[in-house]
Amino acid sequence: MGVQHISNGSGLQPGKWSRRGILAALGAVPAGAALAGCSSSADASAPTGGKGATASVKSATKKATITVTPVSGTRKADFGTPVEVTVADGTLASVTVAGNDGSTLSGSFNDAKTKWTSAQNPYSGTKYTVTAKAQGASDETVATFTTKSPGETFIGYFTPEADSTSGVGMPVSINFTHAVTDRAAVQKAITVTAEPEVEVVGHWFSDTRLDFRPETYWAKGTKITLSLKLKDVEGSDGVYGVQSKDVTFHIGREQISTVDLSTKEMVVKRDGATLATYPVSGGNAQHTTWSGIMVISERFKQTRMESSTVGLGDEYDISDVPHAQRLTTSGTFVHGNYWASTSVFGHENTSHGCVGLHDAKGASDSSVDGYKFYDSSILGDVVIVRNSGEKTVEASNGLNGWNLSWADWKAGSAV
Repeated sequence: MGVQHISNGSGLQPGKWSRRGILAALGAVPAGAALAGCSSSADASAPTGGKGATASVKSATKKATITVTPVSGTRKADFGTPVEVTVADGTLASVTVAGNDGSTLSGSFNDAKTKWTSAQNPYSGTKYTVTAKAQGASDETVATFTTKSPGETFIGYFTPEADSTSGVGMPVSINFTHAVTDRAAVQKAITVTAEPEVEVVGHWFSDTRLDFRPETYWAKGTKITLSLKLKDVEGSDGVYGVQSKDVTFHIGREQISTVDLSTKEMVVKRDGATLATYPVSGGNAQHTTWSGIMVISERFKQTRMESSTVGLGDEYDISDVPHAQRLTTSGTFVHGNYWASTSVFGHENTSHGCVGLHDAKGASDSSVDGYKFYDSSILGDVVIVRNSGEKTVEASNGLNGWNLSWADWKAGSAV
């Protein structure tokens, strides 16, 4: 192998190299040359333990970091945006958001499970606790925040009353305490459903009134559910709803009464069969009765009627009108009449616009027509007036939206 030609730096004679000397000489070969001739690059970089291996393990097990929006501790958080929970260096295992009012916010994860977003915005004026946990973590992240309260608010007063039973003509009518400019937002937050199912559509009569009805009268026995999800809905700039409730109503039997003022007769039909026929007196030539479809919206066993309240000066003031049932906001009633001669009913139209039936003073005589008709009626019953000589009543004058065609009714919807 040519060892005898190596320089004799140790003073030994050629050919006299010992085995130890040869090994020592070989061991002096530079490390770089030995690596280049004997090791691959993979062999050179492979860790053999120690500090390098520890650093790699720590990097792979970095702790997940969870972030909640709104930031924990916020006292006046915005209630107009959803709650978000995100995680870095991990995935989310679970998220719950609970309000101090007993409500909870449901939500969903993104595909990577690195973000959770509430399905709805938090409610105003509510303290929330968010509890989140990362996959594989032993502890939870808990954050709390409180949403701010709205400045101005509005509510909707609804007709009919909760759990009441009404006639087939009763619409669901809502009157708001503040003018609504974002009609679509408010209407989307209100639903009216019926059992048996039927299409129900809302119609805006003004910026404070929204009514709901089907195309034709409700079927008898219908259950109606009004869902008001107005809480934190911005009805107009800076004015928010406060209601979040469901209420139910019921429709009873079908009673439709038709008043023909040419014959001066009212025919009452119950579930399609004639229940009674009464002689009546309607508005005279100077004070004609509205024509059209009207719905009983208020009922009084006795009430006071003053002409001054309907723009007729001091023509009358009767303190004890018996069995009065309101048909229009403007003052049209079907009521008992004890001050006119019995010969008037069925023969003359003598009133100031109301429909009158013979009655007795004191409203306690069950034998007279006024008593009988009142006793057979409920709120929401339909009264149709024909041949009065007057134009059809405005749909907004009382609960009388049935005077609009279905196309015109739907045209008044904001959604």
